[in-house]
Amino acid sequence: MLKFNVRGENIEVTEAIRDYVEKRISKLERYFDKEKAPEATAHVNLKVYSDKNAKVEVTIPLPYIVLRAEETSHDLYASIDMVVDKLERQIRKFKTRMNRKQREGNIDTREAAVFLNNLPAEDEIAVEELDIVRTKRLSLKPMDSEEAILQMEMLGHNFFIFEDAETNGTSIIYRRKNGKYGLIETN
Repeated sequence: MLKFNVRGENIEVTEAIRDYVEKRISKLERYFDKEKAPEATAHVNLKVYSDKNAKVEVTIPLPYIVLRAEETSHDLYASIDMVVDKLERQIRKFKTRMNRKQREGNIDTREAAVFLNNLPAEDEIAVEELDIVRTKRLSLKPMDSEEAILQMEMLGHNFFIFEDAETNGTSIIYRRKNGKYGLIETN
């Protein structure tokens, strides 16, 4: 089911590293129905920084869910293990939600069909309730991304939704972990 795209930044991806990545991430395939699950590519980025920290980022786009995790530590192999653990928790959490929705009859069976049979009750993890505790309504003001960043900064938020003055589409500006900004444009 999984294909791999393993890239290295400031590190040569040796056959041993590639094998370890593929072996560890392939363990996630046990959560998927091999006959129904689509082919997916696991995009793996390995980075080594000047302070000898190793960062591992994995993204696996699937129907209904994009699995993504990243970890940084002093040991590349430990970072790989931690990322796989995070991805496994994400899968188990999503699968538990799908099982609950399926039992309640609130799910399109095609959505749940990607996953294997239901998790046994003792294997289900606690999933926090997704209660909406506040609703905001807003009018989108046409502006450019620079003005949106200024508005976001004035409000002290990490993201800001606005109407792009050029495209008339809805866009979202957000602050990234590195302090820079990202822009999400809708079609």
